[in-house]
Amino acid sequence: MPAPSSTYRLQITPDFTLRDAAGMVGYLRDLGVGALYLSPLLTSTLDSEHGYDCVDPTQVDPQRGGESAWAELVEAARAAGIDVVVDIVPNHLGVAEPDQNPSWWSVLKEGKDSPYAGWYDIEWERFPVLLPVLGKDGEDQLALVETDDGAELHYYEHRYPVAEGTWSPGDSARAVHQRQYYRLVPWQLGRDALTYRRFFTVTSLAGLRQEDPEVFAATHTRIAKWISDGDVQGLRVDHPDGLADPGGYFVRLRELAPDAWIVGEKILERNESLPSWPIQGTSGYDAMFDAGAVFIDTSAEKQFTRIYTSITGDHVNIEDHILEGKLNAAYELLEAERHRIARLAPAVEREPLESALAEIAARYEVYRSYLPQGDGYLLAAERAAIEARPDLKEVIGQVTDRLHDPKDPMSVRFQQLCGAVMAKGVEDTAYYRYSRYIALNEVGGDPGTFGIGVDEFHRRMVDRQLYWPESMTSLSTHDTKRSEDVRARLNVLSEIGEVWAPFAQGFVERMDIQNRSLAYLLAQTLTGAGPIERERVQAYATKAMREAADQTSWTDPNEEFERVVHAAIDRAYDDPDNAERLRVILDMVTRSGWSNSLGQKLVQLTMPGVPDVYQGTEMWDDSLVDPDNRRQVDFAACERILQGTEAPPIDATGAAKLWVTGQALRLRRNRPELFTGYAPVPADGPAAQHLVGFDRGGAITLATRLPRGLAAAGGWRDTTVRLDGTYDSLLRPGTFSGTVEVAQILFDYPVALLVRR
Repeated sequence: MPAPSSTYRLQITPDFTLRDAAGMVGYLRDLGVGALYLSPLLTSTLDSEHGYDCVDPTQVDPQRGGESAWAELVEAARAAGIDVVVDIVPNHLGVAEPDQNPSWWSVLKEGKDSPYAGWYDIEWERFPVLLPVLGKDGEDQLALVETDDGAELHYYEHRYPVAEGTWSPGDSARAVHQRQYYRLVPWQLGRDALTYRRFFTVTSLAGLRQEDPEVFAATHTRIAKWISDGDVQGLRVDHPDGLADPGGYFVRLRELAPDAWIVGEKILERNESLPSWPIQGTSGYDAMFDAGAVFIDTSAEKQFTRIYTSITGDHVNIEDHILEGKLNAAYELLEAERHRIARLAPAVEREPLESALAEIAARYEVYRSYLPQGDGYLLAAERAAIEARPDLKEVIGQVTDRLHDPKDPMSVRFQQLCGAVMAKGVEDTAYYRYSRYIALNEVGGDPGTFGIGVDEFHRRMVDRQLYWPESMTSLSTHDTKRSEDVRARLNVLSEIGEVWAPFAQGFVERMDIQNRSLAYLLAQTLTGAGPIERERVQAYATKAMREAADQTSWTDPNEEFERVVHAAIDRAYDDPDNAERLRVILDMVTRSGWSNSLGQKLVQLTMPGVPDVYQGTEMWDDSLVDPDNRRQVDFAACERILQGTEAPPIDATGAAKLWVTGQALRLRRNRPELFTGYAPVPADGPAAQHLVGFDRGGAITLATRLPRGLAAAGGWRDTTVRLDGTYDSLLRPGTFSGTVEVAQILFDYPVALLVRR
């Protein structure tokens, strides 16, 4: 089965169900979408907005419409000729509410005798299963409640099973609690005393043992039926790095779905290649960086480093911020995982061994190895750890053979730890601490690389076409820290550093926040997002400062520090002088931001790979990090604007972006033969560096980069491109051939999509 021409991601929630999605199929067909790409659909915790906390993998979630709405959606998609792609979550199940998860309830009630005991990655030799849920009141609020089939323990609204034969009427809740296969413990122990593998630091998500073929089969029954019934043509696999054996998992998944288009949520670091898995590629974070970074003025790096350090006083580079964040994750956030690995080597002195594990994991250059693939990354990390901590050389030598053995449980768990250390230390810590240029602080991004030039962009695209032509490409996702349009507006700053510096200096000083890097991050956030509701900025600030974990954190909130930050944001909105200064900088950013947005959108939609459009981003989107980026979309407005038959003006409505998106998607769907290759289309002349152009095999993309610099230099002037035939313009009327002035093609739109006759 060929890959879809494109995908469109919809967040299916209790408020936007599969039935609502079925009603969107006509709009998506008209937009040109090749496949409907759905967030997780299997039964999740009640009221879950995201669906990544599945509690029953055997059925479609009733609160998302259930099986009947699923059937309606499948029928509508088939009638419209649209494929269906579903996001699946093999790494874990939700266990926050045991009574909602039948398999977890059984494990807690029956222990090792449960038929589901082998599902979960539980350290059974450390009896009982520890559940970190108790508050300050401890067991005082536990209640023993008789039911029709026995008894339960209740802690406020939370319910837990009671094993048969472990209670009698009149027993105290405390006494019965002590007889169970589980133990409710203070929530703080989730950091260092867990007896089951969790998802990163989320104790309400318990890891599954997908390396066991029986567990794989049991947890993929509904997915297998989707495939066998022909209802689903593609799968996006969430967080494969958490699995014990990602490669083996993908082999089994390919056997289950031999013809499906499969992509994995794999985040690649600089110069890292995708492992040799039987899939079509990644979910697109690598492409996201490429498509955006080419619209940054790389020559401004030193200027922006000076601006950042002078305003914030932060002279620590991104590499050191990352190392600090990863060490914090390895030593503090992921203690339980480190303890478990150390217990696998009882003959080695415990404390230095745990330090060695933390130091090695923190120095991994990539998320993890897939031994024997990636063994070099482990060797490099060991050498770096010994160089930094020569006192650990002996203990590292004691376990190095085990860490390099793919079959050794110690090695397997260490690889899983490395991915968690990277995710928590980098994306969720360092990227909120280091704010030199936050357009680059994105999942899969590279804040240390201040944009890329056109030649480097072409080199990357040639490789993408050669090796991963069916990998997904993305600009925004449910996990991005800021939307594509926010990043596009921020990219304008690289052209106006001389104006940005005094504005940012004044903004940070007026904020009067002790953490000046946070204040600088907020200055960029307000500039990138524009005049959005202050409540959204306040919510964003709370998440940003707690993730950074400098003066406050999720587990130990500093209420006074947070109050100061929120008061400063209020001043930014309420003080007339602040508001006027922000208006001036926004006036400079807005129109050039629109140009960057259209440019990176067209590039992403036409570059090698399968382009994904995240819901609502066919229009301007000012979203920040989740849950802000999961707000309901005004699809009715999108549908009205889509009815237009002529290119709209580029203005605040966002109609121009919808026009560009629709034209590109329909061309990819209707003329796939035009997108089978890749060749740069260089410009010649005084403004050549302001054009990024490429030919996909009959479809040519031209996009303006660095629009303010272009205008300041007098526009395109006599800059030309050479066309090897006659081409019609899809976005604006026109036919071109031979050597053509760029100004004739891009006379009122900053982008063009040309089709060879």
